[in-house]
Order: sequence, then C-alpha cells, then structure tokens
Amino acid sequence: MMKKLIILILMAFMVIGCNQTTKEEEKEVRYTQDSQEINTLKAAISDYEKADWEAMKNHYADTAQIFHNSNQGKRIADIVKQHQESLGNLDSYGFIADENEYEMVLTDDGNTWVNFWGDWKATLPGNSKDVVVPVHLTAQFKNGKIVREHGYWDNGIMTMAMQQNDTIQEGQE
Repeated sequence: MMKKLIILILMAFMVIGCNQTTKEEEKEVRYTQDSQEINTLKAAISDYEKADWEAMKNHYADTAQIFHNSNQGKRIADIVKQHQESLGNLDSYGFIADENEYEMVLTDDGNTWVNFWGDWKATLPGNSKDVVVPVHLTAQFKNGKIVREHGYWDNGIMTMAMQQNDTIQEGQE
C-alpha cells in the first residue's frame, strides 16, 4: 500500500514537472513589436534612406537571398546596385516615419521573421512632385543577420508618375 502511495506521489510530481516545463516553453516570445531583429531591419532601412550602402550590406548574411517583386533571389550587392541606379535621379526618397509598422514572429518551425509595412515617398526631379508607394517587407533572420527578404510594392505607381513627369518636362521645352 505504501509503495503504491509513493509511486502515485512520484507520478504526480512528474506530471507537475512536465506541465511546468510546458509553461516555461510557452513564455518564449512568439510575437513582438520590440526586438533586436526589428532594430536590425530598422537600421537597414535607415541606411537605405541615407544611401549608406556599405552599412546596409552589413545587416545581411553573405548568402542572403533577396526577392523584391520577384520569385528569383538576388544577392545584397545586386540589390544595392539596383537601388543606386533607380534612386540616383530622384530629388529625395525615404519612408514616411509615422506610417511604419514592424512586427516579429517566431514560426512553429522556429524561424524568426520581421514584417515591415510602410509608405515610401519620393520627390521627382524637375517639378518636385511627390509619389507615395505602399511597401511590405518581410525578412528572415538567423544569427542576427537577414538571410532571406521578400519585398512587395506596386512599381506601376512610380512608373506612371515618372512618365507624367517626362511628359510635363517635354512640354516645357
């Protein structure tokens, strides 16, 4: 009888111990709007806005794959080159600070992703017309670096604005 009681008590402690471990595991942050990874993505975006391309590259792993409006990944050096070519003729560009939202999620598979939503604003040369384009970025992190990034926005908004700008400038000549 005493043996059965001891066994029952030991089993109860084991069940309680397992439940406490589960509760500890549940304390792991699965969603937040404040993390080191969010700060890293904010820094990368800030470097982009300042055209500090070398600093921007430092936030990405050497093997990072970046998918901007594409299903074909590119390296960060190729993305920087594209930015330099496409942004060089603008009077200004950057994200509207009050419009930015960030969140970090830890997936069931243990992957860390940071999501960003913001409004990108550029000023066209010649007529100082502002163009605003909504942007969504999502970046996967490993060891504090971005290893994969997807970016989505409507290129048509900027293309139409630039065509209109060219037409206006041609009419003024």
